[in-house]
Amino acid sequence: MPQSSSTTNNIDATTNRLSLRKDLSELLLVALGAVPGAVMRWQVGTHLQDNNVIVNVLGALILGWLVGLPLRPKRQLLIGIGFCGSVTTFSSWMVDCVVFIAQGDWLAALGLIGLTLGLGLGAAALGVVSGRSLVRP
Repeated sequence: MPQSSSTTNNIDATTNRLSLRKDLSELLLVALGAVPGAVMRWQVGTHLQDNNVIVNVLGALILGWLVGLPLRPKRQLLIGIGFCGSVTTFSSWMVDCVVFIAQGDWLAALGLIGLTLGLGLGAAALGVVSGRSLVRP
């Protein structure tokens, strides 16, 4: 027996409410991770006078660690997207490089690029290895 249009509408409304609830739950996880990440980035910039290298390397280490662990979507949203997304900064890093270049300081720009890439790749690799070491075979 075919479903009536009223039954179909009720099913659609229930599906939409469940989808909205899931979206809001995910948004909350991202926001809960983003706030401490943004505060940490601000504090590192304020107290250590570094707006790029430390936070980007730290973010690469933490994200690498998450990649080494078994996939847990809620953990990825909270720590990977929320915290790491707000603590790291690609745009500021690029702007700092452009400022160095505009000032004619190509060596500083290339040094910042090389240092951040080298340390970031190393930190990400270390994070993956350490994450994997926590997983039982």
